[in-house]
Amino acid sequence: QVQLVESGGGLVQPGGSLRLSCVASGGTFNSYAMGWFRRAPGKGREFIAHITRSGDNTYYADSVKGRFTVSRVNAKNTMYVQMNSLKPEDSAVYFCAAATRPGLVVRADDYDYWGQGTQVTVSS
Repeated sequence: QVQLVESGGGLVQPGGSLRLSCVASGGTFNSYAMGWFRRAPGKGREFIAHITRSGDNTYYADSVKGRFTVSRVNAKNTMYVQMNSLKPEDSAVYFCAAATRPGLVVRADDYDYWGQGTQVTVSS
């Protein structure tokens, strides 16, 4: 059992940057693969990025590739996503998630634990 808490969201201008954090408590952090998803109004959760348990491999959705970078510091029980060159279409609630299964995890249904989300609004 693990609890996840996101932070770092807010209002940013187009072209700006934000860094989101996801802090885990309980469980064993380095036993979970982690991911980031987002949900825009009226839509389901969209996969954004995945990072393996050790942090040695990452995978990104095409919509954010080259702009977002996911990382983790297992000693701090924390995962990050650095978001650069933000666009209005990036506006959404961003969620972190933990998966107990190994390998690449890109489906929301394959994640076991979720945070409550943090709002990102990109607007001038």
